[in-house]
Amino acid sequence: MATFTLSLLMGGCRAFRPVSSLSRPALSLATSMKQQQQQQQQTRLLATTAPPAEDETTEAAADADTSIYVRDAEALAKVQSPFLQVMRDRGFLHQCTGITELDAKLMEKTQSAYLGFDATADSLHVGSLLQIMILRHLQKSGHKPVVLIGGGTSKVGDPTGKDESRVMLNEEIIGKNKAGISKVFAKFLQFGDEQDNDAIMVDNDDWLSELKYLEFLRDYGTHFTINRMLSFESVKQRLDREAPFSFLEFNYMILQAYDFLELHRRYDTILQLGGSDQWGNMVSGTELGRRVDGVQLFALTAPLITTSDGKKMGKTANGAVWLNADKLSEYDYWQFWRNTDDADVIRFMKLFTELPLDQIAELEKLQGSDINQAKIVLADEATTLLHGSECLAGIHETISNMFKGGGSASTEGLNRVTVSKSDLEGDGIRFADLFFDLGLATSKKDARRLIQGGGAKVSETKIESDLGKLTIDDFESGSNEVVLRAGKKRAGVVEFQE
Repeated sequence: MATFTLSLLMGGCRAFRPVSSLSRPALSLATSMKQQQQQQQQTRLLATTAPPAEDETTEAAADADTSIYVRDAEALAKVQSPFLQVMRDRGFLHQCTGITELDAKLMEKTQSAYLGFDATADSLHVGSLLQIMILRHLQKSGHKPVVLIGGGTSKVGDPTGKDESRVMLNEEIIGKNKAGISKVFAKFLQFGDEQDNDAIMVDNDDWLSELKYLEFLRDYGTHFTINRMLSFESVKQRLDREAPFSFLEFNYMILQAYDFLELHRRYDTILQLGGSDQWGNMVSGTELGRRVDGVQLFALTAPLITTSDGKKMGKTANGAVWLNADKLSEYDYWQFWRNTDDADVIRFMKLFTELPLDQIAELEKLQGSDINQAKIVLADEATTLLHGSECLAGIHETISNMFKGGGSASTEGLNRVTVSKSDLEGDGIRFADLFFDLGLATSKKDARRLIQGGGAKVSETKIESDLGKLTIDDFESGSNEVVLRAGKKRAGVVEFQE
């Protein structure tokens, strides 16, 4: 089959090689939605053909009533492509330019889609996992994922959702971050050049750094209006707060749109995927392709995921939930999913696992304390996707022994720090420092509060003073490690070396 390209968020060029029967919405719902649409005398955000940019609804309209499940329910019920069916039935969709035409394209042949990730940290966190899962479903449906690493756009900084300018990153830090975030994709996608749907990874620095400023302005600047750019929600929020908005950041949306055009030229990419907060930038990319090269491109967004209490997905009281094991242990990653709120379990199963929907429907019937069984399934499935199933036995044993009093405690899978025996034999090491080093506290001040509140233990003994220190006397005879506990469910190991 011929290869066709879908796009996710940023653009790229050089190909990296990392190592290594669905339910449909009820027709009655579709009919009801259609009647509601006929009563509304306004331009539809989701149409079967992409309207000119001037007629596009801006990001300000990207709230609940613009969801594709509401605005285009009838067309959505009729999609035939396996990818869109999975996206629909598992709750991944929010907006799309031309859902009917995109569906037809996906049924024609292997297509290629892209999703972009800026290199703003040396690891992605669980907030990016939704987008990675979309790429995984795309490939499993027979299409080609293009992972775009934003080496170029990271030099500018995406202003979306930010009250102030991002910290400027130098080339060395961006390079380190690119290496850090790139390795996670091989756990979810198959890279190579043997199959039509093998994923590739590209970096938009390959073309953005080669642009000549005056030529770029002349060739592409005429296709963007300040009026429209000022209507984007990310811009309006900053201006409403009278927060500084630099000319550098203002160019980010132009560069993102150009990425889409460049990816189509290089890889025949026709679809960009992303979060609903990127809708305005993504639609600008489809319009740039139409105006400059006369091609029809598509944009498809997923909803921004929040927990049932309205908090942003991927953040906890102890900081970001990182995807790289060197920043967050397999045990702590499992615990993050195990601690999911009851109201979020089923939704997260659909989004962050590959469990069949009929199995999820059975788990949805659980009530009361039995919901904890579903949480364990969620934690096991999500952890297996990222870290492999091999780590589960150690995690389960650790939990059973540490928190249920079974057998000799296993510490496999727990975060650990190594200290010198000589330090322990001297003045010792402050507990607050160790809790912070183990990731059991977000700061040393937070660690002291934990101790003062009575939630910190060394083995089974409560730590009484926030000035207390770990010494060699805290280790059992013949053992070179000791467990520090923060509350009932979080723990880490201090190990000494001679």
